Amino acid sequence: MADKEQQAYHPAAANGYNRSDEEATATQAKELRRQKYKKWLIYGIAFVIFQSAVIALFSMTVMKVRNPKFRVRSATFDTFDIPTTNTSFNLKTNIALGIKNTNFGPYKYDNNTIYFYYGEVEVGSAVIPKSKAQFRRTKKFTVAVDLASTDLVGKTQLAHDLSSGIVPLSSRSKLTGKVELMLIFKKKKVVDMNCTMEVNTATQSLQNISCK
Repeated sequence: MADKEQQAYHPAAANGYNRSDEEATATQAKELRRQKYKKWLIYGIAFVIFQSAVIALFSMTVMKVRNPKFRVRSATFDTFDIPTTNTSFNLKTNIALGIKNTNFGPYKYDNNTIYFYYGEVEVGSAVIPKSKAQFRRTKKFTVAVDLASTDLVGKTQLAHDLSSGIVPLSSRSKLTGKVELMLIFKKKKVVDMNCTMEVNTATQSLQNISCK
């Protein structure tokens, strides 16, 4: 009788163990899926944050368009004619200019003119030919300028400056062009030059150049 009860009991116990194992396995699989989903969610959020940071950095550096800087750099003189009366000057110069382009694309500009002044009187000018400043580079070039005091005859201040050996000059110009990014985007940029400088008649040189 006892053997029959044992035979009747064991299958039920076995089924109970099987159900417990199946439930444990199902719970474990569910937990693994939850952990895997959580992991991929974290990866997705991290990727979105990374992409946003890259786009923000790209926008603030590569895609940000800055104004190029146009400057007088130096000068040499082919002719330096100042009479002993200190009443006029006639200077044939080679003015070295620079266009600094800090953008991640070339700056292409049109023909323009640079003007030189003594006070508010124009004493010389030169044509700046159409060209471009490569990206992250400074384009350096030279223009020939005849500086003459033709329209300053009789100016007592000029005679004083020539006698002191320092002749103050200024230069102005405006470049009109476009910065090209990624060979697609173009941004118009107008660049103003406003420089002051001095001609030292004793050393026959251009000094104290300051541009803004």
